Amino acid sequence: MILEYLFGLSLIVNVSLDSRSPSASDPGTGTQMSVRHKDATLLPLVRRATECIIRKVAADQRYNQELRPGELNDLIVDAMAGCEHSLRAMIDSHDRMYGHGSGEAFMLGPYLDVLPAAVVKQVKAPAQ
Repeated sequence: MILEYLFGLSLIVNVSLDSRSPSASDPGTGTQMSVRHKDATLLPLVRRATECIIRKVAADQRYNQELRPGELNDLIVDAMAGCEHSLRAMIDSHDRMYGHGSGEAFMLGPYLDVLPAAVVKQVKAPAQ
């Protein structure tokens, strides 16, 4: 459910970012693909990046369910360094389909907006 919400937000961001008309000389950007097809292509990459971050956060000794939002965000930022390849694949694919710069805007906007909730929902605190 979180990923569907994330894609809904990404559509809003993409519409606002993509004010230029498609160029016939730029066939590799994915302008011929429907939004549904683009999202279907991106979804596995978003899942892979999210699952990587969740695994890193779950393995971090500092994680527990009583973390304040700022502390959880610090864990997520630290986890992102270990998930660079997955995040880069998501960003690059987004750029190819929606235009240069859209992948970074997606990651820094809608993706990061819902990532803490996804981590909290999917990571269980270690038994103590």
